[in-house]
Amino acid sequence: MINFNRKTIVIIIIAVLIVGFGVWQGFFKKEEPSFTLIEVVRGNISQEVSETGKVKQGEEINLNFESSGKVEKIYVEVGDNVITGQDLAKLDTSQLFIQLTEAQAALEVAKAKRADTQVSLENAKQDLDNIKDKAEEDLNNAYEDALIVFDDAYLKIYNTFNVVYNVQKTYFYTLNDYGLRVIEEKYRIKSSLKKVKSLVSDMKSNPQHENIDSAFPETKAALEKVSNALKKIRDITENAVYREIVSNTDKSSLDTQKLNINSVLNDVLNSQQNISTIKINNKTNINAAEAKVSTLEAQLQSEGETTGLYQAQLKQAEAQIKLLENQIKDSHLKSPTQGQITKINKKVGEQSMLGDNIISLLPVVPFSIEADIYEEDVVKINIDNQVDISLVAFPEQVFEGKVISIDPAEKLIEGVVYYRVSIAFKKLPEGAKPGMTADLVIKTASKENVLVIPEDAVQEKDGKNIVQVFRDNQVENREIEIGLMGSDDMIEVVSGLAKGEKVIVE
Repeated sequence: MINFNRKTIVIIIIAVLIVGFGVWQGFFKKEEPSFTLIEVVRGNISQEVSETGKVKQGEEINLNFESSGKVEKIYVEVGDNVITGQDLAKLDTSQLFIQLTEAQAALEVAKAKRADTQVSLENAKQDLDNIKDKAEEDLNNAYEDALIVFDDAYLKIYNTFNVVYNVQKTYFYTLNDYGLRVIEEKYRIKSSLKKVKSLVSDMKSNPQHENIDSAFPETKAALEKVSNALKKIRDITENAVYREIVSNTDKSSLDTQKLNINSVLNDVLNSQQNISTIKINNKTNINAAEAKVSTLEAQLQSEGETTGLYQAQLKQAEAQIKLLENQIKDSHLKSPTQGQITKINKKVGEQSMLGDNIISLLPVVPFSIEADIYEEDVVKINIDNQVDISLVAFPEQVFEGKVISIDPAEKLIEGVVYYRVSIAFKKLPEGAKPGMTADLVIKTASKENVLVIPEDAVQEKDGKNIVQVFRDNQVENREIEIGLMGSDDMIEVVSGLAKGEKVIVE
């Protein structure tokens, strides 16, 4: 026998606990989720393009329209001194205003359709409730009618039994072959009578639809037994022995009972068929009403859900209005800075194509900044975008500026496409010199009070933007529509998410 001292026992217990803990960690402990949940919130988002440029001696600036069209007006002449923001020329916007009016009308039509559809949805929901109520009422009435038919079936079998009982007692009291056969059929009728009585009693005490449904085949079988029994008894009354014995009155009574049994059997079958038909019609009508509600709901879906038909039409109309308003705005060529007109290259009535040099301007400010912007970023930049300018020679100071021109011609640098962008100082810093390096932050766009999430929460799959929503302890993949991509790694959500929902950031 092995003896263990106290120290050995303690060591064994500790070893067992360590092994047990390792097993629990390896096999039983549930792994914690390896993701972070971020709540969808409303906030402000801004988009910026950062680049480095050089301070250049002030040079002639070539100005062009940002869209094509016919030149309608030229407000200046060569040699005129102009100020920042002054109108220099204008394109014909008559067609744009017509299209804008049409787009605004389309927006109002879409709003009216959405309002009409909202009313239709409320009506459809009410119709659905009414159809469900009527379906339930019709079905309940059909089952109540069925109970009346079952009562009638019991009564008809009861009357039949009494007639057969009297005929047997009067004419077939002797235990010969005919008498035994009539008695046997009488007991078959009695058995059916007890069966239907029991079914009726159960249905009345518990009138559930399932109980009534199950009573139909049993009642039908009982009535068929009674009908067959009556036929056999009636045939016996016409054999050579009993033809003259059984009275015509009793024979007529048996015939009447057989007609009654067959009639109530037909009523039972019709009642069962009626209930089946009502169920089918109810299902068809309810499905049609639900489909109408679902269709209208889909048309009206908006923020936080898949974009609906009318919501999409509204967005399309709003986008078209914004596009046309921007085109009308771009049809005015304004001076980006204070200076003097040196060239006018178009006349009123001439066609201006995108990128055509319309007017040349020599700025008063002796310096500007030029930067080569990568093609993927230049599409975000527009004339008059505000710019934060940091010069190495002036540490910890930020100067204000704005974009005054974007060269329409590309520039290849080591095989990569860039575009030259010129930026003017709003106030020239004293001591600025040509060649100074400028760090630029061009503020290209901003939005306020929009839904935002981290860019890392969005995955692109098959050309769709997908996020993983954590809801009710389940992960749901959901497609979203994104808008402005911020410079702080946040992204605008146009549709597909609602405020307060939580998305997964791996």
